[in-house]
Amino acid sequence: MSRIAHRRTKIAAIGAALLITAGAAGSAVASGDGDGGTREAAVLTGSAKLYRSLGDDITFTFDAHLAAKDNDDPTKATGTFRFSHYLNGKGAFAEARVDCLLTGGKVAVVSGVITKSDLEGAKGKRVGITVHDLGTNDRLGYSWASTGSPVETEDLPKCVGSAPFEKVKAGTGDFKVVPWHPKL
Repeated sequence: MSRIAHRRTKIAAIGAALLITAGAAGSAVASGDGDGGTREAAVLTGSAKLYRSLGDDITFTFDAHLAAKDNDDPTKATGTFRFSHYLNGKGAFAEARVDCLLTGGKVAVVSGVITKSDLEGAKGKRVGITVHDLGTNDRLGYSWASTGSPVETEDLPKCVGSAPFEKVKAGTGDFKVVPWHPKL
């Protein structure tokens, strides 16, 4: 199998559903940034608190990037993301090293392995998060939505998250998603 065919197969296996979301095929390398340079292939940055009627303090922060030179391989994304959940002084935080970033339009899926946490059993677990950048009404979903805890996640593949079902608390979201344009 040729190198190009292998990469296409790898991209299809990682995120076939997200490739549909990504829309029409873009250029081989991401378009210019207006300053004559080349922009990153994909980006997810920003932070927000989730809305909870009981007053839970749930915060997500992202700094995930896919360099233009790595446009054909979203598993070469770099960066970190952090999340925490506290209520009445009890809870936990986790920080993860990014291992995949896929974006399409204003939707991003990022995954990573937890490197720091005060939640027993979380370190070393892969988690995935989906963000929908809607301006003032951003939404977010996470891979442990059905299990209740990142600790309960087993064998999660790279770049897997859940539908962005959670609402971001008004006035707290500043997510920025730069869409990926893979060569198909």
